[in-house]
Amino acid sequence: MAARTSRSSAKDRPSYRCTECGWTTAKWLGRCPECQAWGTVEEYGAPAVRTTAPGRVTSAALPIGQVDGRQATARGTGVPELDRVLGGGLVPGAVVLLAGEPGVGKSTLLLDVAAKSASDEHRTLYVTGEESASQVRLRADRIGALSEHLYLAAETDLSAVLAHLDSVKPSLLILDSVQTVASPEIDGAPGGMAQVREVAGALIRASKERGMSTLLVGHVTKDGAIAGPRLLEHLVDVVLHFEGDRHARLRLVRGVKNRYGATDEVGCFELHDEGIIGLADPSGLFLTRRAEPVPGTCLTVTLEGRRPLVAEVQALTVDSQIPSPRRTTSGLETSRVSMMLAVLEQRGRISALGKRDIYSATVGGVKLSEPAADLAVALALASAASDTPLPKNLVAIGEVGLAGEVRRVTGVQRRLAEAHRLGFTHALVPSDPGKVPAGMRVLEVADIGDALRVLPRGRRRSGGGDGADGGGGDGGGKTASRARPEDAPLQSARRQ
Repeated sequence: MAARTSRSSAKDRPSYRCTECGWTTAKWLGRCPECQAWGTVEEYGAPAVRTTAPGRVTSAALPIGQVDGRQATARGTGVPELDRVLGGGLVPGAVVLLAGEPGVGKSTLLLDVAAKSASDEHRTLYVTGEESASQVRLRADRIGALSEHLYLAAETDLSAVLAHLDSVKPSLLILDSVQTVASPEIDGAPGGMAQVREVAGALIRASKERGMSTLLVGHVTKDGAIAGPRLLEHLVDVVLHFEGDRHARLRLVRGVKNRYGATDEVGCFELHDEGIIGLADPSGLFLTRRAEPVPGTCLTVTLEGRRPLVAEVQALTVDSQIPSPRRTTSGLETSRVSMMLAVLEQRGRISALGKRDIYSATVGGVKLSEPAADLAVALALASAASDTPLPKNLVAIGEVGLAGEVRRVTGVQRRLAEAHRLGFTHALVPSDPGKVPAGMRVLEVADIGDALRVLPRGRRRSGGGDGADGGGGDGGGKTASRARPEDAPLQSARRQ
């Protein structure tokens, strides 16, 4: 019997044969060792094809219009900013992966979510694999995340986690983190590819069977990518990135993948000693309110996903003491700042920037990477170089090309509406901005030369004084035309 089995398995094993001389072998070779011919060894024996017989179905197929969609209705987490990114809340049976750098506040945010979403009808189970239960309790006391319907367990064994699900029967499971839990049935250390795949697969099956929402915390690599196999991101329903500078208060939650909502939403949070709170209006973190305008500052409106945020760009120029002047940036892309310096020098005829140290930064730790901030960066640099402040209540929106032209950007109407809501009355935008909020004056500029005319010309660096010709007055092209009577108002200016 054993000999028959070995013969049948040998027959099913693929074989290779040389088409020139007929020599056979069990593996493929590029050159036949018998006749020395190249590329003549081909497969002629293939394994038997196995098919799967039809089995019992779990539920009958229905027309899509008859499927009950109420079972997938999202339930709020109690944190509005997180619900905004999730598309309204957590869907029963959904698995969410939240990744971020160490110390950014993932555990603090999820512990707050666990306490606020727990109720009489919906229990929450928080499983920690990185800390002890007492350490998590101390953090809960500090941020006020205590609830009698919140259950806490410290486990690193997958079978123990599944046992807790049977005993607690939660509506929400939070696992911190998926890389610390291992299955005894799989070889390998926790965090390995096989272990992460098995743990994630088991929890996803449990979530779908029980109708339980699951939040998984994931580690990231030094490059910022989610650690572990890429299959993990494909298996889960939602992938969120929690990011922010640990030296700043601002934290952002971005949706990278979302089967239940949009992927361009952003949630804003502020991290402090008492925990983490959502910011429904975070623009105040990025602005510096002053009684009088200051040279070297310009405001712009950036889009984080679909969310407009007013941010401030600052620039400072000083005489350089070294042969190679310094170029330092914070919150801005160094390459785009260098491009704006070249455009100002060549197209704007500002020659004082080449031999000076230049420092540029944003306020509040926000990072501006989209091209729509180019015009604000250019105006801040020009204002710092001439030591003349820009008009008050002015925002600048637009991409600047190497030829000096100001290009259109997406979402101009949303940006202007946000600026108008915060009290700004003047804006510099590219041509054809669309509908403008009532009471807001918009100047449409075609190139960097038109944009630089908002800078009052009466003040000089060596002259000091308080700014002649109404510099820093009520803003817009009207102020620029008063500073230089020979400069006609912009042809593209439009009063609203």
